[in-house]
Amino acid sequence: MSRRGQEPDSGVESLSSDEKEVVAGGTEGEGSAEEHPAGEDSSENSSSISSEEESDAEESCGSRADEEQEEKESLPCCNESGVNCLPPCEHCRNANDKKEQVTPRRLSGEQYMVQLDAEGTYQCSITGLIFEVTGAVKITYSLLSWTKYANLVEKPWIVGGPLFDVRCDSAPALTSIQFPHSLCLSGHGTGMAFKVLHVKGNGAAIEPSADYSASHVKWLVSSLSPVGPLIQSQEPVQYHGAVILYKVVDEHPSLSFRVYVATNNDSFIKDVMKDVKHSKKKCIKIDKPAVCQKLLQKGKKYRLICEPEAEVTPEEIEFVDGSLLKLKSYIEVYLEKPDDFTLSLIELESEATVWKAKLRESDWIYYDQNKNEQRRSEVGAHKRKTALSTSEEDKLCSKKQKTSSTADGIETKKLTDQQLMVIAKLFGRQWKEIAIECLQMEMRDIDQIQATEEEVNMQKFLVLSKWRDREKSNGTAEALYRSLCEKVSYEILQALEGFSARR
Repeated sequence: MSRRGQEPDSGVESLSSDEKEVVAGGTEGEGSAEEHPAGEDSSENSSSISSEEESDAEESCGSRADEEQEEKESLPCCNESGVNCLPPCEHCRNANDKKEQVTPRRLSGEQYMVQLDAEGTYQCSITGLIFEVTGAVKITYSLLSWTKYANLVEKPWIVGGPLFDVRCDSAPALTSIQFPHSLCLSGHGTGMAFKVLHVKGNGAAIEPSADYSASHVKWLVSSLSPVGPLIQSQEPVQYHGAVILYKVVDEHPSLSFRVYVATNNDSFIKDVMKDVKHSKKKCIKIDKPAVCQKLLQKGKKYRLICEPEAEVTPEEIEFVDGSLLKLKSYIEVYLEKPDDFTLSLIELESEATVWKAKLRESDWIYYDQNKNEQRRSEVGAHKRKTALSTSEEDKLCSKKQKTSSTADGIETKKLTDQQLMVIAKLFGRQWKEIAIECLQMEMRDIDQIQATEEEVNMQKFLVLSKWRDREKSNGTAEALYRSLCEKVSYEILQALEGFSARR
């Protein structure tokens, strides 16, 4: 692969005639920039990233579902190595493609930052982005939604992976970026081509890619602004996929679930999370293995089957990558009687099982228990308040303060093993970063736990247990809430509030 230096450029530029597009079969054809008028001002002229996706997420930590953490938690297809989220299938493994892993620092506004100290090729352990640099640089980047730029993607090009906005304090030193793509390339010949959509100024250019691999599309940096991979294929496109589950939370004893069938496109997953967050109905994510065991193919039909039988709407779907659609479609599953059940996604043509999961009451019961417990506590507190005079309230508060200052009083507030396990199961794949940043845990302690315990939920539990033991009498739900409130999902905060209300 060749590399080149470049200077930052703020305008829409034409590509030289010697720039090429990379075709999966190995042939090259001349490529030139295709400029498209933007329906809105898509420029990213500020030195800091401030897209509307980022500004939407700025809310107080006590009342919002932390969209950033929820998004990462919701990438069920992501592995700890960060290589485009899905463990590659046998056709997509690339054992020789080893890059130095770097863990970025998370900034406000859903941004990430890495400080690279020397020339080399580095891969972000969270997003899967690969940066090639010629010297020390600081790179800031964030995941964007394709829907904002949907009018810039014109046929026959389609979305090939997530969209990112990347900034660098020394642009010429950042020679190339490799973007994770969503495809399985097995069986594709010369009929598939890769390019990138480069949003610049009031429009965009479709620029050639420099190379591709089983998991990434490489782009030689021309200027820094939103960029994401595009594909053009004369054959049916096959995607690595995931199934994301949400349960509707309401007062009814029946069960209602939303099932999203998705590609491993982080921008798509981000939009799903945003769609759920702004829904009129409150939903909680169900933590189940989400990776599809078979590839999803555009145009093929799939059916979701529930055992025992439930109302499934629609009964079947035709799969398409909905990255450019503002509203994300889902399958609704409704059960009159709350009980354990199994969901299976079946490809109609072959009758093959693409994905399957067993759902048990324990997968969602904690949320309802916490909610009900908190509600009973609030009702009881209201009744006591109306029954007591002001002087009686003062005496009661004084008595509570004295009780909480005793060793026995504090000890009863410490989180139990069962409660810590509940929290552990709610953590997403970024739990190690949160443990280090919010709980001041040492990486060597986490490594030691992982060396002795293989099960991930138990690893999370042991880290939380170590925090509780270190905090001693302050290892309470309230203390954990204060430590985590800016970084974790709404479900974790809700569970901790429920534990506090039980005291």
